[in-house]
Amino acid sequence: MYERYSYRPQFNFTGPMTPMVKKIIIASIAVYVLQVILQLQRIEFVSYLGLIPYQVMHNYFVYQLASYMFLHGGLMHLIINMFVLSMFGGEIEYALGSKRFLFYYLLCGVGSGVVTSIFLSDSLIPVVGASGAIYGLLLAYGLFFPNRMVLFMFLFPIKVKYMVVIFAFIEFMSTINYSQDGISHVTHLGGMIIGLMYLLWFRGNLNIRGMKKQLRKFTQDEDHDEHMTLH
Repeated sequence: MYERYSYRPQFNFTGPMTPMVKKIIIASIAVYVLQVILQLQRIEFVSYLGLIPYQVMHNYFVYQLASYMFLHGGLMHLIINMFVLSMFGGEIEYALGSKRFLFYYLLCGVGSGVVTSIFLSDSLIPVVGASGAIYGLLLAYGLFFPNRMVLFMFLFPIKVKYMVVIFAFIEFMSTINYSQDGISHVTHLGGMIIGLMYLLWFRGNLNIRGMKKQLRKFTQDEDHDEHMTLH
């Protein structure tokens, strides 16, 4: 059973550190440390476990659809993804439960890998990072807590639902314009699309309103939508 968590209108850099969020962060950090050690030893790692769309589509290296989520392009890449996970993941885990939360996280990550492999099927450039899963979490947060206020870019107060729409628009435009910024925008967009399909279509029996009521039971705060976090 989860510990009770009291929400008050205040600024927080992270949300509640729930069990599955903590395990994902620990696993991601452990894999990154291994990645750095092997790179220092000049041992190939990313080329085998990173997501290379051509290898997935033509050589059937389907394991890369999962393994790439735990690799990262650098320390800052890891920090940003884990920071966002710690901010938004805990409340989603409260709402879904730990097992379903893990399933949703992996589904968004693997699903975004599938979308990337389909749309970039001839690419030999490795894609790494948990961003597809993270964007899926942002989508879920926007559905669960649409009127929650956040500080967009640490500066501008904005409701979560509008922030999600802005991110989705940016990723969509960057995808269709094939941005050369070294970021796989199709992966980000894929995570949001897969998350939306799961929450509103494949699992239409998911009662989001009921989940929010269940979350209130844990938080014991009817005004939790006024809580403000930082992004």
